[in-house]
Amino acid sequence: QHPQVPSALLRQSQGQFQELVLTEDEKKLLAKEGVSLPTQLPLTKYEERVLKKIRRKIRNKQSAQESRKKKKEYIDGLESRMSACTAQNQELQRKVLHLEKQNSSLLEQLKKLQALVVQSSNKAAQTGTCIAV
Repeated sequence: QHPQVPSALLRQSQGQFQELVLTEDEKKLLAKEGVSLPTQLPLTKYEERVLKKIRRKIRNKQSAQESRKKKKEYIDGLESRMSACTAQNQELQRKVLHLEKQNSSLLEQLKKLQALVVQSSNKAAQTGTCIAV
């Protein structure tokens, strides 16, 4: 087996030479770069370098795609969490406003009741003496 080329991409042909099998992506990139490789091994050092470079480009492209996909999923998750937190925050603000109004109302009632108690205790003290038998 040839050391530079994975065995999955080699095929035994007539028992002597191994056939170089390229993926569609490898063929496209080779054509784009204007390079053609022989179908039989061994490859020259230059051809090996070109093939290695092409395969590295393909791996980098796949890695970049995966990174973009993960980043998008992460951002989507953050946006979802932000929406949920915003909704919860608005609900809590409504509750705070309601409770502040309720608190204010209760304080007013308390002041009125305290005033009534003071007023009634003053009247009781003025009305007269209590006789105990």
